[in-house]
Amino acid sequence: MNIVCVIPARYSSTRLPGKPLADIAGKPMIQRVYERAILSKRPKQVIIATDHSLVYETVESFGGKAVLTSPDHPTGTDRLAEVAEKFPDVDLIINVQGDEPMIQPEVIDQLAGAFDNNPDLHMATLMTQIDKSEYQVPSVVKVVTDLQGYALYFSRSLIPFPRVETGLPVYKHIGIYAYRRDFLLKYAKLTPTPLEKAESLEQLRALEHGYRIKVIKTDFQSIGVDTMEDLEKVNLLLKN
Repeated sequence: MNIVCVIPARYSSTRLPGKPLADIAGKPMIQRVYERAILSKRPKQVIIATDHSLVYETVESFGGKAVLTSPDHPTGTDRLAEVAEKFPDVDLIINVQGDEPMIQPEVIDQLAGAFDNNPDLHMATLMTQIDKSEYQVPSVVKVVTDLQGYALYFSRSLIPFPRVETGLPVYKHIGIYAYRRDFLLKYAKLTPTPLEKAESLEQLRALEHGYRIKVIKTDFQSIGVDTMEDLEKVNLLLKN
């Protein structure tokens, strides 16, 4: 299977302008993400998809591969689909967010493995158990699955609601995705859906249109960089 890992890196960010180039222990964040991603074994190449020449030039300077994409894409999926159009021989695309400098290469391979011997699978993602302190945090997206591990729903609210205490764990969604290329191109063209708009969660579009999403359990605890506080936290972790 021809697998490519794509890292969308949008330059503009409301909370952290120029985020892909933010310094993390002496290197731009996008380089940190790239250097982690290329340690994975399944993808044949890692590509950074950016909308800005400064990011493109930075990637070229540290020896990475970059593709310039339109600055007008409303979502990361649209940016990903533009890259997919350029690589017709690719079977599977794994989307690693450009603000995940602590990404574990093993989870990239784990996602790719979900498609082995599963020709009907279109899309997969990750979840990990969360602490109760995150239950009521809207930025922490929760997910529930059926007995076969396919997503039933994603929400910013607490799901399932513990009306009866059964010890059932709560899982948060980790925003790393794998798509079959043909499905990704179709998915990007789907009409936005009511629940997607209400929760501001793009993955709900796939569920509302009747597609299944495999959700794989992992112990990986994502540390995404969205704010200056996140940046300081990751800098401290890497420097130590």
